[in-house]
Amino acid sequence: MPILTRLLDSVILIDHLNGVQEAKQFILALEPEQTAISVITRAEILVGVEPGDAPMVKALLDQFHLLIIDKPIADLAADMRKNQGWKLPDAFQAALCIYHKIKLVTRNTKDFDPVRHDFVEIPYELRRD
Repeated sequence: MPILTRLLDSVILIDHLNGVQEAKQFILALEPEQTAISVITRAEILVGVEPGDAPMVKALLDQFHLLIIDKPIADLAADMRKNQGWKLPDAFQAALCIYHKIKLVTRNTKDFDPVRHDFVEIPYELRRD
């Protein structure tokens, strides 16, 4: 298995699917074999997909490694939820990144401040007009 470097958070993929140019450019520049999504992200994305779009979206998601939640990840996420006050899905994302020593690619700076958390990568910010 190639060395993984990043875990894509749902918000990045949602931006891409919604046509946000910064997200599209970021996704296209990635090395899919070095990039992962979690089972949480896969479920969150597929919940919002129209049935006719599901095959295309699944093909996009299938390019990336799928990280699962097992006992060590669940235990680490529980500790992180207690210590950080994160919602459980966010704690799972953080636990996956810390356990696998990879970056969480997100724009959720409210929960994942890159100054406080060195596993966080913010690839772009959306302009507010």
